Amino acid sequence: MSKSRHMPVAPTTHRELAAGSGIDPHRHDDNQIHYAATGVLAVTTDAGRWLAPATKALWVPAGVTHEHRAYGRIELHLIGLPVTQNPLGLTQPAVLAVGPLLREVIIAYTAMTGDTPERRRLLAVLLDQLRRSPQEPIRLPAARDARLAAVCARLHADPADARTLGEFGAEIGASERTLSRLCRAELGMSFPQWRTQLRLQHALMLLAEDLPVTTVAHRCGWATPSAFIDVFRRAFGHTPGRG
Repeated sequence: MSKSRHMPVAPTTHRELAAGSGIDPHRHDDNQIHYAATGVLAVTTDAGRWLAPATKALWVPAGVTHEHRAYGRIELHLIGLPVTQNPLGLTQPAVLAVGPLLREVIIAYTAMTGDTPERRRLLAVLLDQLRRSPQEPIRLPAARDARLAAVCARLHADPADARTLGEFGAEIGASERTLSRLCRAELGMSFPQWRTQLRLQHALMLLAEDLPVTTVAHRCGWATPSAFIDVFRRAFGHTPGRG
């Protein structure tokens, strides 16, 4: 077989990001897999924010402007794939489950260099595993309407804010009915569902910084640690502090 018929080797990067650091908005000409072996990685676009702890990976399609932020120390593994290689068929970012095999393949692949038969075989396994990886709902959609965006901004600043949608509406000059309609139209979910997603994302960020579970529960708006643990387990399949 001639070299021109081989599967092309995907460019890779392996780097560390300090806790709290980030990468300014940018875009790539290739599809990318972002995997943080430690910490929690956030990718934000105009459409929302996606979070990936060490049991997840982020898929970022070519041409999508995005920025990164690290929560906890990040050991970041990046793999670029040409636009012709899109095993997921996705045009927007997504969070993917990373099982033990896919994790080891990503780490091994990014540690290799050069165009070798072994590396090409490993890439084939990686693509196959990506096709099998289920998507995870760790996305927080962003509002476009200025009134709903104002409510979202208040909750980003204080996830524990327990005001109702009607109370927020009275502050910003919009009816509860209008805001509720905007939630469904722009966020694709109800206000309580969006607030829970926000709180869960903030919880992941705080846990990555080694804050105690009780502190995280309080800062994110849960009445008790047990209530927080129950919601967290149902969302992620494990208790806080386990991955």
